[in-house]
Amino acid sequence: MTDPSAFHLEQFVDYLRFERRRSPATIDAYLRECRRLVDTVAKAGRPSPAAVTLSDLRRHLSHLTDQGLAPRSLARSRSALRTYFKFLLAEGHVAVDPTEGLDAPRPGRPLPQVMTYEQVLCVLEAVPIEHVHALRDRAMLEVLYGSGVRISELIELRVRDLRLEQGLAVVRGKGDKQRFVPMGGSAVRAVGRYLRDGRPARERGGSKGVVFLNHHGRPLSRTGAWKIVRRHVEAARAAGCRLGHVTPHTFRHSFATHLLEHGADLAAVQEMLGHADIATTQIYTHVDRSYLQEEHRRFHPRG
Repeated sequence: MTDPSAFHLEQFVDYLRFERRRSPATIDAYLRECRRLVDTVAKAGRPSPAAVTLSDLRRHLSHLTDQGLAPRSLARSRSALRTYFKFLLAEGHVAVDPTEGLDAPRPGRPLPQVMTYEQVLCVLEAVPIEHVHALRDRAMLEVLYGSGVRISELIELRVRDLRLEQGLAVVRGKGDKQRFVPMGGSAVRAVGRYLRDGRPARERGGSKGVVFLNHHGRPLSRTGAWKIVRRHVEAARAAGCRLGHVTPHTFRHSFATHLLEHGADLAAVQEMLGHADIATTQIYTHVDRSYLQEEHRRFHPRG
């Protein structure tokens, strides 16, 4: 069993207070980070800081990352550990400083904003059925959520790219790479209604075969598509929906997160999103984990 006194945390606090003249808040933060490390290495059977290796430190920071610690907090943890081991080295408690090989953590990506399924429904249902562009707008929102496509991919979608009978679309992503994406039943039905009852009235020869057209019968611009999404998000808010910051990309984030929440394979989600590197897709596992932690806090009797 590891003896906590072997890690000299009380002396470290004195060092911070009297020699480094750190503020009480900084001392508390550094002590908290060092206690985290002691807990981690104690479980690994390290009896003292002299037994702690660079690999131990990397595993510890990786564990904190997996717990969803913010990049700023990770940077603070690394700074605290550097200061701690410099103190130990100066006092002769360790022969080498393992933090010398500890690379600076890569800047973390902020977790994306995600809507709940109920919030998505609220936005979809905010599209007024009597509006002249109701069929188009509902189809656009359904495709954004049903397939996870980017807004640029949505506005470039052509009628010939649709495989409605198969529930698929051919999407041209970054680098002009093509991929097949499932759209889901609701999106297929919404697009089918729009193609049948909405789009023909807008087709005036300038569509270039693009699915979603503006009131002039030309392909929607990126700005125009953003305005459509914003309009219906605001309508949902006016109807009483509690929503955070919602953009077209929020539908993509929500698509990926909801798939993973319900057990989808990460590699399959990567393929659907068109990510070249699965590490890009893995950010949604952190969102999923945050969701699970929040659900635990809300409903567990000792949460």
